[in-house]
Amino acid sequence: MKTDFRIRLLAASLVAAMPWAVSAQSTTGSIFGQAPATGHGTVVIESQGGIRRELPVGANGRYQSPQLPVGTYRVLLTSDGKVLEEKDNVTLKVGTNIEISFAGAGRTVQDLGSVDVTGTALAPIDVSSVDSRTVITMDQLSRLPLGRSSEAIALLAPGVVSNSGNFKSATGNSLVSFGGSAASENAYYINGFNTTDPLKGLGGLTLPYGAIEQQEIYTGGYSAQYGRSDGGVINAVGRRGTNAWHFGAQLLWQPAFLRSNMDNVYYENGLPTSPVAGNLFAPKSRNNYWSSTASVYGGGPLIKDKLFFFVAAEFERTEGHAVGDVAKATSSYPYLDYRYAEPRWYGKLDWNINDSNILEITGASDKFKTSGHVYGYDYDTLTRQGYLSDADNTKNGGDLYVAKYTSYITDNLNLSVMYGKMHTRSYDSPAGYDPNLVYLDGLTNQNPALNGGVPIGNNQTVDEIADPDRGNKTTNFRVDLSYVLGDHTLAVGIDNQNAQSIAQGSTPSGPGYLWNYGKADPNVPISTGTGVPATGGFPNGELGYYVVRSIDSSLSTIRSTQRAQYVEDRWQASDNLLISMGLRNDQFTNYNSDGNVYIRQHTPQWAPRLGFSWNVRGDGSLKVYGNAGRYYLGLPLSPSINSAGAVIQTREYFTYSGIDTNGAPTGLTPISGLVAPNNYFGQLPDPKTVTAQGLKAEYQDEFILGFSSTFHHDWVYGLKLTDRILRNAIDDYCDIGRVAAKAASLGYDIDTTNSCYLINPGKANTFVLRNTSGAYVYVPLLQDEFGWDKLKRKYYSAEMTLEHPFKDRWYGMLSYVFSRSYGNTEGQLRSDISQTFTSTTQDWDYAEIMQNTNGLQNNDHKHQFKAYGYYQLTPELLASGTLSLISGAPKACLSYYGADNSDPAAYGGIYHFCDGKPSPPGSHGRLPWLRQVDLGLTYRPSFASGKLGFSVNAFNIFNEQARTNIYVRSSSAPNVPNPRYGQALSTQLPRFVRFSINYDY
Repeated sequence: MKTDFRIRLLAASLVAAMPWAVSAQSTTGSIFGQAPATGHGTVVIESQGGIRRELPVGANGRYQSPQLPVGTYRVLLTSDGKVLEEKDNVTLKVGTNIEISFAGAGRTVQDLGSVDVTGTALAPIDVSSVDSRTVITMDQLSRLPLGRSSEAIALLAPGVVSNSGNFKSATGNSLVSFGGSAASENAYYINGFNTTDPLKGLGGLTLPYGAIEQQEIYTGGYSAQYGRSDGGVINAVGRRGTNAWHFGAQLLWQPAFLRSNMDNVYYENGLPTSPVAGNLFAPKSRNNYWSSTASVYGGGPLIKDKLFFFVAAEFERTEGHAVGDVAKATSSYPYLDYRYAEPRWYGKLDWNINDSNILEITGASDKFKTSGHVYGYDYDTLTRQGYLSDADNTKNGGDLYVAKYTSYITDNLNLSVMYGKMHTRSYDSPAGYDPNLVYLDGLTNQNPALNGGVPIGNNQTVDEIADPDRGNKTTNFRVDLSYVLGDHTLAVGIDNQNAQSIAQGSTPSGPGYLWNYGKADPNVPISTGTGVPATGGFPNGELGYYVVRSIDSSLSTIRSTQRAQYVEDRWQASDNLLISMGLRNDQFTNYNSDGNVYIRQHTPQWAPRLGFSWNVRGDGSLKVYGNAGRYYLGLPLSPSINSAGAVIQTREYFTYSGIDTNGAPTGLTPISGLVAPNNYFGQLPDPKTVTAQGLKAEYQDEFILGFSSTFHHDWVYGLKLTDRILRNAIDDYCDIGRVAAKAASLGYDIDTTNSCYLINPGKANTFVLRNTSGAYVYVPLLQDEFGWDKLKRKYYSAEMTLEHPFKDRWYGMLSYVFSRSYGNTEGQLRSDISQTFTSTTQDWDYAEIMQNTNGLQNNDHKHQFKAYGYYQLTPELLASGTLSLISGAPKACLSYYGADNSDPAAYGGIYHFCDGKPSPPGSHGRLPWLRQVDLGLTYRPSFASGKLGFSVNAFNIFNEQARTNIYVRSSSAPNVPNPRYGQALSTQLPRFVRFSINYDY
């Protein structure tokens, strides 16, 4: 409590004592420059949106206007009311600083923010930035052949790759990895509001494509105003109304007949005991779909120079069919006719109260709805069979509303206040659900002597039941101030966020349990970790066939609070040297389902940021820059469900002598009692014992050094070196026996232990337990007592870029990144086994799991070539394209533990052994290169004055379908090869074509 008071006192003192000005808050930029120091000069900055600022020229001839909304401006130099010089069509990008200097100051007009300014021929280098970012403008979005999501746009940036686990956001967008980090470690913003999924950190909301003014992709080195990310930042800035009326509409169509077939998936490591269609596993070549998108937008002045609006709406519809794998032949969805609906809308009001005060109100929505019908399927003849049921109706995504107030209190002092709310849903209504049927899994492992060689199942397609009110709520409150004091631009702010996840988790369908068939070596124990013996000593177990009755249940409502304060100084140390210094302090608090605190990280977590930019020649043609910073990441809400929640996860093993007509086993003989791999028997743990004592938040250090230079005036090239080191992480530890043994050695008589504990892996931790008298005792384990190595995730890269700004009818951007991501952890996720239990993956649960883990990590892509651009062939015809050549991720082979194929963790074959030999990451080579070329052609006929456009985009024109993720478990049981090992779990999308027509006025 004393620490909390000191932090609040510090924040209050900073607010009260400093003459503040607002930070960029991720939606603005600034204009600055030199002008004649006559004592009478004034610089006037006017936007098409009615914003007007008058700035006196200082005695040193400098002026500066921070916190300007992105858009197009006119900059004038005046004296005694007379316009001396004017610069028009100055386009301000988000987060950039544009220098507009007037000739009378002995300077040429420069644009140092990648923007064309009337009269300039210099290359676009922003010498006032110390971070690493890519900004994609609305104009570029309209020209390039791109997917219509924030992540697809982000893939243009160097060092950003598709995640290796094929993870998707709640609204169906494929997630990305920045600089080797896990896909959950990124932050997403819309107009300054943090839309990141609070439950698992998997993605955020996406704007309608026609509503995006600019998208900013931070790949490193961001300032102290940003936090809660050690991956990257995706910041979308929506469009706003101006004094000119604008409206438009667009129709897009992706026809099924121009979509290439996917490759089938086959068993690659032998066959299961009851194959359905020989070696065919998934006839994906039979999948197909079409989609269409309709979008409209409009905006303009409600009151000229005062009140503006902009609205946009988009509806994407997808219809198709998908054939499930053979494991779904008699359960789940063998053949699905589906329909996806993705409605999005965006609205913004801008009120210029006066020249010194602005109010912005934003509303946005991004939703993903699914429905369909389920049919049977004959995998031998590859034909659809009769109707079985409706598919689940699901609704994901949600709405956000944000208000932001900006005040230019004086010429040097700016204030900004933002408050917003977001509410998302995760609704799942099971259609065709029969509560009297049990869900079946592993049907291809049924004993063929009991099913005639053909798996027996039923029509139960639902394995779990969720609460219809399941969803998330987030609020975000920011206050930012900035003050220009001579050569210093000082910024101070607070950044507070509250999150709540409602009715998360699920319960089993049907009778409250599932049946899962398995096949093992009859002479080898199924699970040494839970004491499940071999089947050979039990009736009907001579051949190794068994079945498991599984119960997985968890339901809870949880919440968290995240607070931060920052201070920053951007010091123009000389005409050519800018130094940026910042300090951020984060506090994180997590609550369990009873509302009790189980994580309180309020001891100051200082995150220093230091950067510089050196304008070497003084003319903006060569910049050398560097950055060093620390970045903290708060724990998402999902660990509150399992490690801090009342989870049930039990198993009972049986042999069986028969299978009834609904696929359920009969003639059961128990071969184990009720077991739980992690002691998950449904108890809500004492919140004081959930974490190791003094649990520290995850954080990463980053170091950047680079340069950018012009070449023959029309080119910009650069080199950037990056080094990232994950210093601390949070994950769960589940080897309760080791903790109990240490407690006993200390003389403690322990009452009960938790299922798992949240710890800082790879270092010493102290566990909080209760003895039989109810008192808390403290049990320390040193790093070597855990039996594992120190935490390690390191990333380094060399990035080279070459850019040709739009001139002489064409624009081009080339980049190459050489990188390494290595260590013994990917981070918060496990892509190789497609595990999205954020910060509670199987890593670190047991020492045996962490053996042989040091090597190349899942998001390591050694070589990354990218190119994109466009060429104005004629005044009416534009050609465009993107190219990516990405080396494959490391291949993995996992199996049972050691030469004796044991299972000490009771997790099955997920240890870093293969055929009884150590199998560290990267020791089995790599997946194939990912090669993709996308092309576009746009025709704007002259008779429509360029307002009407017809486009065709072809994606993956060479139809590459390289594997991006494979099935890595080489054994289905000890000494039993897994037929699925090496199968493609995900590949590149096959070739498809998109047509569009649009009208913009």
